[in-house]
Amino acid sequence: MSEVNPFFQREAANEAPPTGHSSQRPARERTVPIPETLTPVPGYPQKLAVFKMEASRFWQVRCWMAGRTYRRSTQTQSLRMAQSFARQFYEQLMAERYKEVSGQGPLFSPAAVPKRAIAAAASQPPVPECPSFGALASQVLINEQARSARGEYSVGSYQVLCNRLDAHILPRWGDKPANAINFQALLEFTHFLSQRFSTTTVSQYLVAVRKVLQHGVSMGVLMKVPEFPKIKIVTTPRGAFTPSEYWKIVRAARHMRGQQYPAPAETIRTNYKIRVAEQRMPPDLAWAIAFMLNSFIRPSDLKTLQHRHVEIVRANNTYLRLTLPETKSHGRPIVTMYPAVRCYQQICKQQTQTGHGAPDDYLFLPAIKDRNYAHWVLSFHFNWVLAETGLKKGPHGQPRSLYSLRHSSITFRLLYGQGIDLLTLARNARTSVEVINTHYASTVTDEQNIALLQSRRTRAGPPT
Repeated sequence: MSEVNPFFQREAANEAPPTGHSSQRPARERTVPIPETLTPVPGYPQKLAVFKMEASRFWQVRCWMAGRTYRRSTQTQSLRMAQSFARQFYEQLMAERYKEVSGQGPLFSPAAVPKRAIAAAASQPPVPECPSFGALASQVLINEQARSARGEYSVGSYQVLCNRLDAHILPRWGDKPANAINFQALLEFTHFLSQRFSTTTVSQYLVAVRKVLQHGVSMGVLMKVPEFPKIKIVTTPRGAFTPSEYWKIVRAARHMRGQQYPAPAETIRTNYKIRVAEQRMPPDLAWAIAFMLNSFIRPSDLKTLQHRHVEIVRANNTYLRLTLPETKSHGRPIVTMYPAVRCYQQICKQQTQTGHGAPDDYLFLPAIKDRNYAHWVLSFHFNWVLAETGLKKGPHGQPRSLYSLRHSSITFRLLYGQGIDLLTLARNARTSVEVINTHYASTVTDEQNIALLQSRRTRAGPPT
């Protein structure tokens, strides 16, 4: 007997009951949806809903399709995340349903499906010749996940694609036939996004839509990809810090070490999701600021950087060699400025006293196991420092964040590095020459490089 696809197996009601519910009721009643918790998924048919039951503390999802109700636990207590899970669940159902009807393979093992369900499915009207956008999106995600497993597509890029589809694309078009998405629909979607995001983000959303529709063309279910609206991308470089501003925020972070955030603990917990234990300024922030400025790393590297990624090199020059996990298709080691060595030594000295510093320990906030949360804590306290120093915005109103430290790191090399070429800088910073020209060098003025403009070769040059 062949096995049932695990995605469609009914979830066993063996989870711990939510707090406050009695466990004395019959098992059948404990798995019945609590009526007041039945919640539809916006943008999807009413037959798709999430709900809670007494037998579990997690949200459940159910969907009626082909004469059968499919249910599964979302494994989350968050309604937003449960609805996100439900959308993916529905798209997978639609993709498998389309595969069955189009003759590409059975949806289930015949032995696992009751005869009455088969009869009910046979009585259902045929699905449209063109699959839904959600079904195609599900196939795209399966393909991209396979590419990610092969190392052809970064995990971060795959997650970003999932987030964009889940946030605004699938709620809008998930249940619509893919051929219903034309230029007018794309234009309206562009106007909708433009009210919320920058032109760069709008363009990236359209890239995700194009990828799904192009997959439909490749599968032969769409004749062509519709024309897309033209988006002129307006880039706004992140506000870099001047040297004096950098020293100001470093000193402020050191001075504020151990201070409690100036707001009630419950307010911080509710508004910023910061636990009480992390509401005091940690010493790690000052180290993170100095380390980022002298190592060219991205803010996302702060949460993944471990001691085993760091090697102190002492030769003609002393520096750190950072062998970080690959980011944005760049896997080259990074070499740092000398001040990063001193910063790393201070980190090691402090962590040795607290029982950390092992090869698998993290450099920043090593006691926090949830590394996404650790990154959020650093960002939260960095914004506090910027607010205290009045440096949250640049001179031209650009918002500043942790990423501004990377911007400053590269900009300082352009300004103060002796004869450094863009290719060397780009490779070491794990980026491209084009990105440096567009986003980093754009803030360097001719006047700031006046010495280079007025410099002369050692041999005789033209008369002045």
